[in-house]
Amino acid sequence: MTSSSARQPVIRDATPGDFDAIARIYSHYVLHALATFEEAPPSADEMRARHAAIVAAGLPYLVAELDGEITGYAYASAYRARSAYRHTIEDSVYVADGFGGRGIGLALLSALIARCEQGPWRQMVAVIGSSGNAGSIALHARLGFEHVGVLRNVGFKLGGWVDSVLMQRPLGMTVS
Repeated sequence: MTSSSARQPVIRDATPGDFDAIARIYSHYVLHALATFEEAPPSADEMRARHAAIVAAGLPYLVAELDGEITGYAYASAYRARSAYRHTIEDSVYVADGFGGRGIGLALLSALIARCEQGPWRQMVAVIGSSGNAGSIALHARLGFEHVGVLRNVGFKLGGWVDSVLMQRPLGMTVS
């Protein structure tokens, strides 16, 4: 018999019924971590509204499900609103507290990249909260992201100044 820690999650598109779990996952990061600079946890309804805007823009929003439980989620969003950035997107990946180190983030980000490579986008940017977020930095590097910069002390959260690490990788056909 295979243990749940050895099984791979099912990666699928998020559905409206997933957002109570997604809001719980995200709330952990909002309240206790530096992965997001948001400081007040949004409701499940707010997360549903964000999802609707992302999918309306034609971008993927995925969840990882293991034994019927949502154990993480990932999505792509516009990198910036200005039209010249239209071929560049930003990824976001969150794994449920207690499920780190099981390959869930890798499965989510791999699937997200694959989906985004089918679209018109040519660059994916990771804006990683905190230079100390070694897990996210390593995950992105493993999947071909290059470190392109650090914005020093641009956020203030949990009583201290926080950097943002910038990583980037090409998608699909690259530009020369």
